[in-house]
Amino acid sequence: MKKRILGKGGLEVSEIGLGCMGLSLGYGPATERSQAIALVRAAVERGVTLFDTAQIYGAVNEEIVGEALEPFHGQVVIATKFGFDLNAPHGQQVLDSRPENIRKVTEGSLKRLRVEAIDLYYQHRVDPAVPIEDVAGTVKELIAAGKVKNFGLSEAGAQTIRRAHAVQPVAALQSEYSLWWREPEKDLLPTCEELGIGFVPFSPLGRGFLTGKIDEHTTFEAGDLRGTTFPRFTKENITANRALVDVLRQVAEYKQATPAQIALAWLLAQKPWIVPIPGTTKLHRLEENLATASVALAPEDLRNIQIAASKITVQGARYPEWMQARAGR
Repeated sequence: MKKRILGKGGLEVSEIGLGCMGLSLGYGPATERSQAIALVRAAVERGVTLFDTAQIYGAVNEEIVGEALEPFHGQVVIATKFGFDLNAPHGQQVLDSRPENIRKVTEGSLKRLRVEAIDLYYQHRVDPAVPIEDVAGTVKELIAAGKVKNFGLSEAGAQTIRRAHAVQPVAALQSEYSLWWREPEKDLLPTCEELGIGFVPFSPLGRGFLTGKIDEHTTFEAGDLRGTTFPRFTKENITANRALVDVLRQVAEYKQATPAQIALAWLLAQKPWIVPIPGTTKLHRLEENLATASVALAPEDLRNIQIAASKITVQGARYPEWMQARAGR
């Protein structure tokens, strides 16, 4: 597995990481704990060194990542995220990036992850009630105390990134980015390039849509947010958006690859400091994603994808309104 660098601090990670949320949240029934741990360790064995979790994914998610990676301390990078009130009633997602809350929840993450310091600590969503300078300053104090190594932001806007970076250098920005969500190209990628910040795309396979395995007849399991929450997964929008998968499939046939591999290879080709974190619960999907390393897209391939994709308008919002309001502040 080739390596890439996130940020000017030289944080080195595998060019493809593993998003761990789906092991316990969001895409149907949780994976049995021993199987989840086995999958994470299988990723390590195959060269993955960046693993992504978050406090809001539930304590069990950080615990799984912590137990799975405990034998590999010093060899892997564990990223987690703060920024919510973990004691909010009824499982509500209530933003809380007050300095006192950041300090408090950090102790829980350290314990669950079984580490002395968090390798990469993202603010999960920008909290409009707390100046970003206060957030960055608090993480700076945690770094000085040896509890955090690198600071990150998630779904933050360009001006917020600049303000935070002026207080504590930002190593990585995590935001959604793929062939079916290209908004980061407008402001976020140029800002990251200017400031020397790495970019970590989540949902690089469009929540599974760009694999080509989802169509209008797909039935999502109970607990799978694609069936209840994300507008792009209505039957009408799935039907309309299949045109984008067809573009990937055509290139995949030519390159003797899969649509998922072409989607990931396209991301890797955009910038040398982009590190996608596709998630999966299945070993064969993990191996398929990691095999992207052997798929090289020539400039002509990238031009052809760009031309074909530019003729397609993706249908449906990526988030429902209440979630979209938190993105890109």
